[in-house]
Amino acid sequence: MPFEKIDAARLSGAIISQIETLILQGVLRPGERLPGERDLAERMNVSRPSLREALAAMQDDGLLVTRPGSGVFVADVLGSAFSPALVRLIARHPQAADDYLTFRKDLEGLAAERAATAAGETDLKVLDRIMTAMRHAHAKGDPEAEAALDADFHMAIVEASHNVIALHMMRAMQDLLRQGMLFNRPRIFTSPEQRDRILDQHAAINDALQIRDGFLARSALEAHLDFVAVTLTAQRRADEHAAVARLRLQNRNDS
Repeated sequence: MPFEKIDAARLSGAIISQIETLILQGVLRPGERLPGERDLAERMNVSRPSLREALAAMQDDGLLVTRPGSGVFVADVLGSAFSPALVRLIARHPQAADDYLTFRKDLEGLAAERAATAAGETDLKVLDRIMTAMRHAHAKGDPEAEAALDADFHMAIVEASHNVIALHMMRAMQDLLRQGMLFNRPRIFTSPEQRDRILDQHAAINDALQIRDGFLARSALEAHLDFVAVTLTAQRRADEHAAVARLRLQNRNDS
């Protein structure tokens, strides 16, 4: 009879391959908890011993971590391309924020152009949904929510380009930004005029992607990040001038 024994190692390898693919494609995110052992075994239609073997191998490889009493998680380290020492170094030099935006302009401009053709209908719906949420946050005057949705929108563009290297690079950079190491994103949304312009810029990017015009999408995204760069430079100069003014006032009071 043409039957062969099923090698348990092959089953374990198939489990590993599926979970690795989900991590690589960005479906499973750094720090995300996997379902419990019984639930996950049922979803994947595998035995619990085979699942344990696969998860143990992935933990040895540094892709997963176990937190006692909490479960198994995608390793947080996968979301950071920057060592703590490098993060501290970048934080001490304002020029890093300019370089950060320049690099993002290159990366996201290309991603937007590619997303215009590579994005599926679901990708475009995700972008449209985020855009709608941004309009609601804008109407409520909630700069924190608007800033968070801004990050989601840019991440969704890179995801829609379906390039896994760009995806993980962008996630690492967004993580650095969320730590507040480069600049305080909500500050950009403090001025009503700036908030209006930024909303319009995101709408222009989304409109171009919805009609799958790669050139227009890239141009709109680059124009948006140029505006952000100019705004941040102006804010930095204003902060520097305010600091000098305070020193002058203090000196006069002490005289």
